[in-house]
Amino acid sequence: MKVYSNPSTDLWKRLCERPQIALNFLDNTVRDILNKVKTSGDEALKEFTFQFDKVAFTTLQVTDNEIAAAIEMISDSLKNAIKIAAANIQKFHDAQKHDDIKIETMPGVTCWRKAIPIKRVGIYIPGGTAPLFSTVLMLGIPAVIAGCEEIILCTPPDKNGDIHPTILFTAELVGITKIYKVGGAQAIAAMAYGTETIPNVYKIFGPGNQYVTKAKQIASQDGVAIDMPAGPSEVLVLADSSASPSFIAADLLSQAEHGEDSQVMLVLLDESLLPAIQGEISEQIKTLPRRSIAEKALDNSSVIILNERKSAVAFVNLYAPEHLIINLHNEDEVIEQIYNAGSVFIGNYSAEAFGDYASGTNHTLPTNGYAKAFSGVSLDSFMKYTTYQQVTDDGLRRLGPAVEEMAAAEELYGHKNAITIRLKELNAKQ
Repeated sequence: MKVYSNPSTDLWKRLCERPQIALNFLDNTVRDILNKVKTSGDEALKEFTFQFDKVAFTTLQVTDNEIAAAIEMISDSLKNAIKIAAANIQKFHDAQKHDDIKIETMPGVTCWRKAIPIKRVGIYIPGGTAPLFSTVLMLGIPAVIAGCEEIILCTPPDKNGDIHPTILFTAELVGITKIYKVGGAQAIAAMAYGTETIPNVYKIFGPGNQYVTKAKQIASQDGVAIDMPAGPSEVLVLADSSASPSFIAADLLSQAEHGEDSQVMLVLLDESLLPAIQGEISEQIKTLPRRSIAEKALDNSSVIILNERKSAVAFVNLYAPEHLIINLHNEDEVIEQIYNAGSVFIGNYSAEAFGDYASGTNHTLPTNGYAKAFSGVSLDSFMKYTTYQQVTDDGLRRLGPAVEEMAAAEELYGHKNAITIRLKELNAKQ
């Protein structure tokens, strides 16, 4: 990790940059994939699966027998752990339900908004370097609670053409049965445009690498909704002398092992803590099976030393991290000053891994600074809202003249006439 001691604010924007694939190469490559799937359907999916995953398929959809076999392969202890996480996630998202409320804005004019589930949604589950079955919980559970009628799940196969059994078990647990062995940008294309086997969806959810993120962004230009531009994972730890160096190192490494293009950031208010943290990173990384991935992610990461708490908070808000861990004295004073973060973890014991798996909050969060404007996935993400209004004769008399006046001022006389003609008929009946 690169170390910057009290960098000037002129450097902050550059320090907030995330690792990027060359944009022209990324854009052109992904567009080629999407266009080929759009025109060639299943045939293109099979070609790309063979090219990228080295697997030849005849059937893309996971069978009931494969699901049943996968369930038998999972240990009881892991099944119980997944069920504990599922219960917490269910409880947190159930609590997000709310009643529709009718408001009489003035006598005779009633307005309300109704939540309607998105009928068909697509869920992308990364599985190239790690089988993220936890994401099945995070996306499948709120989709089911919302009442989405059709849930499509796409995830890449392993070198044997199989889906990891934990993904299949978790999908079955939450009630997802339409599962397809397709990953990468081609999976996004299949869900966006539809193929002979995979139906198109109205909204696509799920994190992924930069290819997946770019595919989602391009698909959204073609009218397919997406949850957010969620790309490679990231964490920022904000710490002072009250923090534990071993805990900080563990949290940084837990995100670094996600992928080579992940980024971890440490904002330190006390420089004296740095040698102990660096020592812990050096020791803890030795035990990680994904050590080489974590090391490359650390090369893209930085330590920012800022002696003033006000400056540290300002940097955090500029960076707008996906995950923010706050390990400070009097952390409550800082929490209220943070307004750009996907999910916040407070105190020494609140490891970011709790949010990734089982505390109950959703781990599908905005990355790459998008926390400035985007929220993480919630129950509302799987709903759309329709507004209604009903105007009685009394409401027409009271509100009609104001609308006539405003429409005439905008020189939209068709709008004015839509009110005038009703008022004339109403007055004629008196």
